[in-house]
Amino acid sequence: MEQLAEKISQKIEQVGGTWGIALEDLDTGEVWLRNSDETFYAASIIKVPIMIAVFHAHEYEGLSLSETIKLRSEDIVGGCGVLQHLTPGIELSLHDLTTLMIIQSDNTATNMLIDVLGKEQIQQVMKDYGLNKSEFHHKLMTVPVEKEGSNCITAFEMTSLLKKIVTGKVVSFHACEKMIEVLMRQQITNGLPAKLPTPNPAIIGDAKSWMFAHKTGNVHQTRHEIGIFYIGKRKMIVSVLAKGIDDRILQEAFTEIGLLIYYSLNK
Repeated sequence: MEQLAEKISQKIEQVGGTWGIALEDLDTGEVWLRNSDETFYAASIIKVPIMIAVFHAHEYEGLSLSETIKLRSEDIVGGCGVLQHLTPGIELSLHDLTTLMIIQSDNTATNMLIDVLGKEQIQQVMKDYGLNKSEFHHKLMTVPVEKEGSNCITAFEMTSLLKKIVTGKVVSFHACEKMIEVLMRQQITNGLPAKLPTPNPAIIGDAKSWMFAHKTGNVHQTRHEIGIFYIGKRKMIVSVLAKGIDDRILQEAFTEIGLLIYYSLNK
């Protein structure tokens, strides 16, 4: 971990800006924190706590993931996602909306789920699972002029939350399995895993050389990525948050950091 931390530190000092990083090696127990309590605008990372709130409501409030919601024209917002391009009137299950929220970072799907759950329910679930500095206040792409606060996160709390999920300590073990499955299907891969070797094995049915259960979040001059790397028999939780840097430089820095993590675990 020490060598990896040194190499990542060199990279981010070269790039500049503000970074918050929290890495935890699940095999050795080593942890590296850098500015990990700094709060950052959450962007789409807030969708991970919202996903937890969905599974919490399913487990304890009787919410059916098969329940369908009709897409209305007033639900549609821009940014990421496919629902903004579809015809209002179609019905989608809560399970499908949750999947779209994570794997395509669909903002319309996210806001529809927020309407179902309610802001207070999401806030309470976040507190229940130890998110004290990370906060949820508003929908995506519809931030009111006069708002209570901004959606924000810290690297330390995101890594702590992922550790709870990957060890089966959020909602239920079964719910954690389902959430990891959704994070594994992430389709936005232009960050940490962008330059990694193709994971697909040459032999059909053989295990992949690496997998990454993760969520991204990007707005202008801000890029985040949190997740769990599974590389060979090694596992590491990563939360990398950055702000105040040119978008092109940020993306290049994230791909380099992804390579550093990969080669550190794949020795």
